[in-house]
Amino acid sequence: MTNPLLQSHTFPPFQQIQPDQIEPAFDQLLADARAELDKLLQDPPCDWTLVQQLEAIEDRLGQAWSPVSHMNSVVNSDELRQAYNAVLPKLTEYHTEMGQNEALFNAYRELADSDGFADLAQSQRTLVEHALRDFRLSGIDLPDPQRSRYGELKKRLSELTSKFSENVLDATNGWSKQLDNKEVLTGLPDSAIDAAAQAAQARELDGYLLTLDFPSYFAVISYADDRELRREVYEAFSTRASDQGPHAGQWDNGPLIDEILVLRHELAQLLGFANYADYSLATKMAESSDQVVGFLRDLASKSRSMAQTELDELAAFAREQDGIDTLEAWDVGYYGDKLRQQRYALSQEQLRPYFPVNKVLDGLFGIAAELFDIEVEAEDSEGLWHPDARRFALKRDGEVIAHFYLDLYARSHKRGGAWMDECRVRRRLDDGAMQLPVAYLVCNFNPPVGDQPALLTHNEVTTLFHEFGHGLHHMLTRIEWAGVSGINGVAWDAVELPSQFLENWCWEPQALARISGHFETGEPLPAELLEAMLAAKNFQSGMLMVRQLEFSLFDFLLHRDYQPASEGQSATDVQALLNQVRAETAVVQAPAFNRFQHGFSHIFAGGYAAGYYSYKWAEVLSADAFSRFEEEGVFNKETGRSFLHEILEQGGSREPMALFKAFRGREPEVDALLRHSGIPAAGDK
Repeated sequence: MTNPLLQSHTFPPFQQIQPDQIEPAFDQLLADARAELDKLLQDPPCDWTLVQQLEAIEDRLGQAWSPVSHMNSVVNSDELRQAYNAVLPKLTEYHTEMGQNEALFNAYRELADSDGFADLAQSQRTLVEHALRDFRLSGIDLPDPQRSRYGELKKRLSELTSKFSENVLDATNGWSKQLDNKEVLTGLPDSAIDAAAQAAQARELDGYLLTLDFPSYFAVISYADDRELRREVYEAFSTRASDQGPHAGQWDNGPLIDEILVLRHELAQLLGFANYADYSLATKMAESSDQVVGFLRDLASKSRSMAQTELDELAAFAREQDGIDTLEAWDVGYYGDKLRQQRYALSQEQLRPYFPVNKVLDGLFGIAAELFDIEVEAEDSEGLWHPDARRFALKRDGEVIAHFYLDLYARSHKRGGAWMDECRVRRRLDDGAMQLPVAYLVCNFNPPVGDQPALLTHNEVTTLFHEFGHGLHHMLTRIEWAGVSGINGVAWDAVELPSQFLENWCWEPQALARISGHFETGEPLPAELLEAMLAAKNFQSGMLMVRQLEFSLFDFLLHRDYQPASEGQSATDVQALLNQVRAETAVVQAPAFNRFQHGFSHIFAGGYAAGYYSYKWAEVLSADAFSRFEEEGVFNKETGRSFLHEILEQGGSREPMALFKAFRGREPEVDALLRHSGIPAAGDK
């Protein structure tokens, strides 16, 4: 049988790919790539064809790896995981070789020094400059022993981060609670109870099944009247993959965290950086570690007083309602929802019937169409990785310019969270044709129950807009070279700008009218609910702000200040550092058993190591960018066209500050973020 991973396809043939085909395919693909590279470098061209030929080699690998990596995240199985883990170190080794290939490095240098370099487009020059930077960050200047050690470090780190993610997934799947008695679930909305019954049926169990998939966890922690049930579910969730909780030690990520930090520190120092945070900033918008820490602490100082006031009000409310003397972490969401209802006569569950998923999608696509002059059209979705998945085309003036996949619902063997990833990247092919960009958009919402459509909370609507914003950044690029096309080449602390920017329309009455309508009657969101929702927008925004700053500061300080064990000195204590950051920023103190860091996949299994601050950094950019729409009209076509041309279409072709200034006319200011969050700026009362 022909191996589908060795064939060319417009779209990945998901259902044809078998786990036992994966490793043989990549052994062949990597051998072919090395042979082509060797042939190219025997007499490398000193013009742009060098980059074109290299991108063709990389694209063949990327088109094969994309569906494998994606399916490992969304339909994980033992066989698929084993094949993925067999190939991952081979790919890492190959890319390390590429980064340390002196002949290739010299070919790029010759191109950069050539007479024709100045005549190249800005995007082409940026790509070459990034490539030369990345060669140096790959150890090209190191002596052979250190260069070899760099390769060993990268390979081992890829294995460790993959294992970290697997442990979180296994720990999430490993806990469940079957209940015969519906009364234990008192307080949960009918939609959550129905979902728990459906989950039990799916496993051929009686009654109701609670899991650690986020929709199930969130429903319990937010609505369950049974305080002990909330505590039990909170403990199971907050101790996943750790030495604590109901599965203590079974999938413990503690040793992996320790080894990851040791190896990252060594890697950074090998390349001449004082620490991993400084190494991380070499490719980011922020200029220094001090600037990042100062930025985070400044936001914390502006937010913490408001957050403490909010917590004090919540504690007083819980004491008044139920005589709760000490507000615990598993009480905060529950009483927060009760207090929101008391103040604004509003809960997320009241909003859910007005946000059926298809209505939200139609409204989202319509908003994008008006702002950016595009159309979204459903395509044939046969042969995808799961029946829930769908494929769409993006069109402009009737011409297809991109495609994307949607996989919206939580299920077993699917990684938690929400994300966008690239399936195909836009680039100019050797024959002059254009390869169109294709994106994966993945969420973990409650699936439809029975004949009822999937109904989203407003928070989930915001998540969907966020990921679609990432997708638009990838799909609407006009750049023709893979290295700086779409999200590629974009500084990590600017890549969240389009995603957080698009969230703003979830709060605009004109937009809400398009994305909402009762799932049974089509009735628009009632005026009183809309007013309550807008009034409650900044409910506990101070607490939310310091929570995100806690994560960001912990991540950055951990990678800036980490010290491995040495003679007479133990290694940096990760839990102690987290406790220190919490004492500085948090107002809700976590219980001693909490092991948040053991499930912090963003920094230990994703690309956010020493970069989680990017969310807040880019939120400043997005809030300030949206303030131009507030001034000129949230559906102003000229403003939308300006954002399209100056930001979305440019990919990584120019520095993000230059792109932002081209759109906004000045450098970003933090005041818009504080205003949108309801936090007083300096001088405000």
